[in-house]
Parts: sequence; C-alpha cells; structure tokens
Amino acid sequence: MKAVLITGDRSGSGKTSITLALSSLLSRTHTVQTFKVGMDYIDPSYLSAVTGRPCRNIDSFTMDDSTIRQIYGYGCRGADMALVEGVRGLYEGAEALNDIGTTASIAKVLSLPVILVVSAQSITRSAAAIVKGFCAFDPGIRVAGVILNNIKGTTHKDKAVAAIEHYCGIPVIGAIPRMEEMQLTMRHLGLIPFREGTGRGDFDARVQAITKIIGEYVDLGHFQKLMADVTMGNTRDTVFDEHRQPDVRIGVALDQAFNFYYADLFDVLQAFGAEAIPFSPVHDRLPEAEGYIIGGGYPELFVKELESNEKMRSAVKEVSKNGVPIYAECGGLMYLTERMLLQQGWQGITKDASYEMCGVYAGETRMPSQRVVSYVEGSSTAKSVVGKARFRGHEFHYSDVVLDKNTHFAYQLTRGVGIRDTLDGAMVDNTLGSYTHLHPVASMGMFRHFIDRCRKKN
Repeated sequence: MKAVLITGDRSGSGKTSITLALSSLLSRTHTVQTFKVGMDYIDPSYLSAVTGRPCRNIDSFTMDDSTIRQIYGYGCRGADMALVEGVRGLYEGAEALNDIGTTASIAKVLSLPVILVVSAQSITRSAAAIVKGFCAFDPGIRVAGVILNNIKGTTHKDKAVAAIEHYCGIPVIGAIPRMEEMQLTMRHLGLIPFREGTGRGDFDARVQAITKIIGEYVDLGHFQKLMADVTMGNTRDTVFDEHRQPDVRIGVALDQAFNFYYADLFDVLQAFGAEAIPFSPVHDRLPEAEGYIIGGGYPELFVKELESNEKMRSAVKEVSKNGVPIYAECGGLMYLTERMLLQQGWQGITKDASYEMCGVYAGETRMPSQRVVSYVEGSSTAKSVVGKARFRGHEFHYSDVVLDKNTHFAYQLTRGVGIRDTLDGAMVDNTLGSYTHLHPVASMGMFRHFIDRCRKKN
C-alpha cells in the first residue's frame, strides 16, 4: 500500500482543497482511504464523499500511539492508498514545547513522508527559507515534496521553485495559481458540511472546479512516486473486531442539522452489540430505541424546522423524563434546552428571535457568543450514563448554553471551558449533554458504559 501525509505551513494554506482534489483524482483508479488529523468533523465529510470510504480522525492529544495505529490499520483494510490530511500548520498542537496534538506527531507515529503545502503569496526565495525551517525544526520529519499555492504568474512560480529545489533539495510537485475558485464555501465554524452542501448546483460546481484545477497544476505521477510503500502488520486484534450480536437499539440523530459524528462511532456501536437507528429531528418522528445519541452540527441554522417538528421535541422530552439514556454533544445539547435565542446581528437578523426546543434542560441557548475552540481534559462522575472515567476531547462552538443554577454536571474539566465554570455534561435523569466532543475509540470505555446502561434500561 502507498501512503502519504499532506500538511500546510499554516491554517489557510490550501491543504484541505488540495487533499480533497488529490483524493478525488486518485479514487478514479485506486481504492483510497483518507484520514484527518485532529477532531474536525467537516473536512472528513468531504474526503468521505469523494472516495466513497469513511474518512477517519486520528489525534495525538486524545489518543495514544496504539489507538492511532489501530484506527489507521482498520481504516486501511481493503485500500491500496492512504492519504492523511493534517491540521493547521505542521507543528501546531496542544502545547508550545512538545508535539502533542500536532500533524508532525502523526507523521512520526505512522512513519509517513510529508508533502508540505506552502502559501507562497508575495514570496519567492523566502518560500525556500520556510521549507528549510520546516525540515530542520524536527529531524524526525521527512518533507518529501512541496506544493506551492497562491502563485501569481510564471515568474513568481519559476523563482520560488528554483529557490526551494536549490536550497532545500526537495522537489516542488505543484504550483497552484491564486484563484477565487480554490476557496470552499465557509461558515462561522469552518466549511459547510458536504452533506448539507451537496446537491446544490453552486456548491457541487465549486468542488468539481477545485478538482480540475489541482489535476492541472499538480504533477499527480510525481506525487504518487513520493508516497511511501507501507506493509500493514496484523491489525485484526482491535476494538473493531469484537463481534457481539446486536441486542440493543440506539437512535442516532442524523440529518442536515445534526451530522457531527466520527466515522468510528458506528463501528464501535456495532462492536459493542448496538444497532444504530438513524433518524432526523428535522423530518421524522422519534424511533423506538433503548437509547439515543444526538451529536453536534448546526441546529441554529434549522431552528424553524426543528421547532416545527413538535412531535419530535415532545417525544425526546418524554423519553428523557422516562429515564431512557440520552447522550448529546454540542448541537445536541443546544437542542435539549428549552429554547434557542438568536440575537440581533447574528447572520444578519434585525431583531432577537426565540425558538422552542425540547425542554429537557431548564435553560436556553444563546447565539452568538464567544467563539470557543479548545482541547478538553477532565473526569466524569460514576453517576453519569458514561460512568466514571478520565477523558480527553475537544470543544468547538459559537453559542452559550445558560442552564438553571441547580443543574447537576457529570464532567469536571481541568482543561477547556465547558458549559460553565469548567463544568460540563449537564445531567437530568439518564440524559447527559455536553459541549465536549469525545472520540468513540479514545473514550471507548465511556461509550461501552452508555450502551450497557441502555441495555439495562431495556
């Protein structure tokens, strides 16, 4: 199998568009498995769509080396190429003086060569200095090739390429012009999820245009030659290989409003004997199940539709009151409050607007609020539906959930913000709602405990 990691010199370098296009182009003739470094949900939605295989997240803050290798090995089964997309700049991570949470740490754990995407706007020889610095910063990293982005004309390209290849001895395999078509559609938390955008003419045309541009300006043959030949070892002894007959049903909210799930969740549910029952809080009625998971997403963009589905909202409140286990993250937490208040100025609205939600929690969600992006670390109480555990996760939101002062919380954070005062994981009966996103493999014990609680409730 061939494998490579694509990273950038910074956020906004263009690595997401480039990785998307290369994955799409190579999938025409190969079985390509993609991975995303970090805890992002949206980039993987694009990579999954163009390859036809679920993109999987790997992250060295939330996962140890063994877990990273398990997910990588399992994901690569049946593939003949693996492309790993980095996060932010190559060396950006959780801390200043170590590489935890960095793309570089993943390259080292998986022994992958690196293709460095450099935003070369207005620089030529300086681009060589950037590349040389990236190579020297960590001797454990092997930069195998460079792709230049934001190139303005032939002279710009020729000078930058000549400088990098002369001073660094590394081939430049692509030089992409500065073009508006290279920008994917953005939103307040990042890119628009592929699930939401696909089928819309302008969105699909933009993805196709990016693929065409990359195919024209990146040497695909040279790119493939720079990939490492990887021999996968025994990857059969993993959590994914547990086989238990399904004896419990878990409803999973999955639609345009709620779609922030790691691909491994569905494998973990299956391995632990749970059948996932997808449902839409926007369109459906609540299916019968022994437990429910309501993940993150953009419920604030579908508040009218969510409010209109009164039968769904009432049913969610009822099953929670009856003690059926519910696990909700971020957007799911927001949906479980009494109301969502969209404040004047948000998305151009001229006055405050309030929409009724499920009312499981006494309190409301307010949009917008301070943007929060952080790794999270903490512990959960034994009384919660996920049991007693230490965990690492991620929070990423633009809202503020204001709950009743007597609310009980399952999580005490030592890193991160949470709902309030480093407390997260609001508890009502057997319902837990948090801003913290957990990875189902990194926190498999908590997910196993949740499923067992659903089983016992049945």
